[in-house]
Amino acid sequence: MTRTARLALALTAAALAALVAAMIAGGAAFPRIIPGLPDEGTLTRWALPVSKLAMDVAGLLTVGLLLAATAFLPNDKGLLGKSALGYVKAASWTALVWAGAGALTMVFTLSETLGLPVADVLGGNELTSFASQVGQGIALTLVVLFGVSIALFSRGAITAGASAGLLALALVTLLPPALTSHASSSPNHDLATTGVAVHLISLALWVGGLTVLVTHGMRKQPQLDVAAARFSRMAVWCYVGVGLSGVFSVLARLTAISDLWTSPYGVLLVVKTVAFVLLGYVGWWHRQRTMGELAKGKPGAFTRLAVGELVLMFATMGLAVALARTQPPAVTLPADRAFELLGFPMPPPITLGNLASLWWLDLFFALVAAALAGLYAGGVIRLRRRGDAWPAGRTAAWFVGVVILVIATQSGMARYAQVLFSVHMIEHMTLAMLVPIFLVLGAPVTLALRALKPAARRGDRGPREWLNVVLHSAFVRVLTHPAVATTIFIVSTYALYFTPLFGAAMEEHLGHIVMTLHFLLSGSLFFWVIIGVDPAPHKLPHVGRLLTLFVTMPFHAFFGIALMMMGTVIASDWYEQLGRTWGVSPLLDQQDGGAIAWGFGEIPTLIVLLALAFQWYRDDDRRARTADRRADAVAARTGGTGDAELDSYNDYLAKLNRRDQVE
Repeated sequence: MTRTARLALALTAAALAALVAAMIAGGAAFPRIIPGLPDEGTLTRWALPVSKLAMDVAGLLTVGLLLAATAFLPNDKGLLGKSALGYVKAASWTALVWAGAGALTMVFTLSETLGLPVADVLGGNELTSFASQVGQGIALTLVVLFGVSIALFSRGAITAGASAGLLALALVTLLPPALTSHASSSPNHDLATTGVAVHLISLALWVGGLTVLVTHGMRKQPQLDVAAARFSRMAVWCYVGVGLSGVFSVLARLTAISDLWTSPYGVLLVVKTVAFVLLGYVGWWHRQRTMGELAKGKPGAFTRLAVGELVLMFATMGLAVALARTQPPAVTLPADRAFELLGFPMPPPITLGNLASLWWLDLFFALVAAALAGLYAGGVIRLRRRGDAWPAGRTAAWFVGVVILVIATQSGMARYAQVLFSVHMIEHMTLAMLVPIFLVLGAPVTLALRALKPAARRGDRGPREWLNVVLHSAFVRVLTHPAVATTIFIVSTYALYFTPLFGAAMEEHLGHIVMTLHFLLSGSLFFWVIIGVDPAPHKLPHVGRLLTLFVTMPFHAFFGIALMMMGTVIASDWYEQLGRTWGVSPLLDQQDGGAIAWGFGEIPTLIVLLALAFQWYRDDDRRARTADRRADAVAARTGGTGDAELDSYNDYLAKLNRRDQVE
């Protein structure tokens, strides 16, 4: 038996042993069966967590294989090397297993939900309805479809760009099943949903990457030292992501500290936390002791210690699956429909004081704001340490944008935006037409290109090279075309509010995130075309930018007028369920929102006009100074003034003078 096969058996045994032990300890293995009530049977009771574990492991392996091919192993000008190609081909098989395990999980989940044996489920028509109409079924259907797609497209992928796209799809495929489990039923579903997503992605990159790295070393493949160094840098951030997201998930599910030792769920959570801390210590000790040996061409110590780390990781995964099968502590919720929908009680009547004081943590956009601020500050600090200057105005503009983003998504505005359409419209306009202006003026792409170091190996792709690839891609060229960017900015607003999309987005936390993120991205894309200072595929002249701005702004005014004239409430089902008893009626509030949309555009327009005027002046001044330098160079070389027209005129006068003297 090969070393790789022995490793696979050891990891499988560790995961299954932890799963069985945790299910027994948590009570999921032998639940109390009440006579007369439906019972799915022993097969489903054990096959469901095993198939779920197989699905998770196959997903992590698919992510790890594509990650190694895309980022760990050097490539030659975008073409994958021999080892990387092998990992992409292997990902096609693990993705196929992923899809198959997802299908089995769907069958066993339906069996448990209906309380019917598997044979009865397969013999009926319920499976089709479950797969297409129920949240959990739809999530598992997506796993099957995306897994098969990854398996098919991986067969022909030969470039790093293709493997990167497949990696992104694999990371997305991890999310649907988890986001329809305990996270969706948590009292604070906003916090739980985002926490689970960050947890899963960080864990997949960390565990999947290390698994492939160890396999790479056991098979004595080349460039292990390079791959290990790159993984080590990524693993630190993955560990932080797993830890922080785990804390937020605990806060979302537990109501008291005593739940950690008074409930089976809390006890399993403590055991998982201990395993996580131990993993962090082992990883730190591992890198301190073995990275130096690996650089010297001695991979043995690295591989042996990494195997132990992997066994602990897979045991933790088995524990996590059992934890998902264990019922969280019961939470006493107020009999309030608004609390069920919002995740917080109906706020009191709106005042400036409440807007300023009723802050609410939206974890997703808090992480976005922290990433924007941290990465930008890191880039500026790196330039300063290198002795390079970076304009203070750009830094100030960027952080003004980040601060406004935080206020719009974390303050009382974010709470009232889900209750009042008028406040929602203020948030929309702020995120789409105010925050992007300052972010674009911060020139983040230019900063990244200057701060990031080129890849150490010629022809390889590091973060700087990947950024250049994205900037020069056909997708970005089409997306940043002024006509396309303007169309997205205008049409998406009308499509959102004058179709059922707005109501659907308000009722689901993920939909709300997508909607809010779209405001930010579409606005950033549009204003990048208008006042962007970063390199872009299309550069409009200043007159063209001005015309584009003046053509676009009236559409927002028309949108506001249309809202003010409507006689029906948009997303009426949502606002009726909230049961707000204070303030104006939903229709009057919607008309107020239309007035806000109509008048709000003047503020961003004024800021953009000032920025355009300043950029136009700077551009003309820069061209004038360039022309003066060229003229001085010509004058020094020819003895003239350096001005071609003036020199030509002087020559003409000199010829006339000589002619007069001859005559």
